[in-house]
Amino acid sequence: MPAPHDRRGAVSAFFATKRKTRLAMLLGAPMLWLVLAYFGSIAVLLLSALWSTDFFTGNITQTYSIDNLREVYTQSLYRSVTLRTVMVALLVTLIDGLIAFPMAFYMSKLAGPRLRKALLVAVLTPLWASYLVKAYAWRSLLAPNGPVSWLTGGHTPGYGLTATVITLAYLWLPYMVIPVFAGFERVPRSLFEASADLGAGAGRTLRSVIIPMVFPALAAGSIFTFSLTLGDYIAVGIVGGKTQLLANVIYGQLVTANNQPLAAALSTVPLVAIVVYLLLMRRTGALENV
Repeated sequence: MPAPHDRRGAVSAFFATKRKTRLAMLLGAPMLWLVLAYFGSIAVLLLSALWSTDFFTGNITQTYSIDNLREVYTQSLYRSVTLRTVMVALLVTLIDGLIAFPMAFYMSKLAGPRLRKALLVAVLTPLWASYLVKAYAWRSLLAPNGPVSWLTGGHTPGYGLTATVITLAYLWLPYMVIPVFAGFERVPRSLFEASADLGAGAGRTLRSVIIPMVFPALAAGSIFTFSLTLGDYIAVGIVGGKTQLLANVIYGQLVTANNQPLAAALSTVPLVAIVVYLLLMRRTGALENV
């Protein structure tokens, strides 16, 4: 009978040349859980969207029809809310990109080692604070008699769509800065010198060298800001006033109206938007930078 260490050696020798087998054994259980939890929840979501709710009793009837989906995708009210939500998500993404690009460039290429670490800490620190604390802080800042009003002589956006965009742009900014900073870290300094040697000015270097190389990182950050904005309803409820985005409507149908099938049907809209956005970003190489 072989000794235990001989058996262990034989097993190690068996798996030494089977890289795919080792990888499958290592990732098999987590991937199975991901498939069951993620795709299973999506399957339940799509299934419940085909149910109906009795108007008088509020009970869910498990009879299958596409009435909820037809209502969501044909009514002008839901189309308006969807368009508003997508526009807010794109605007938040654009604002974060415009802020993150020069900030990440300075952190990566101009700041010294100590200042770079300090700026990284400054970017990451808001992620440690409570989401609600940050949202309510902006509610206080944008209040009619708040600090913004004091500093601008009584001018403040108040609560509404503008306040929603400002708050969401602040909340998701770190998710844009970090990928763009990583993108700049992969750009060699020698390229800037080569561009200058060839006679290119700062503007030409920005257009022809920097933006093409960092754009995949920008696109990667935009996936976070776009998807997080689509699914947010808490900040909108705190600073949005009467503003309604998709997530607020879904939450209202689920909690206030107790209409789970219609809420599930509405949830397919941001799901479709995210899938379309991911397919578009895939062409930029963004998924390799996430």
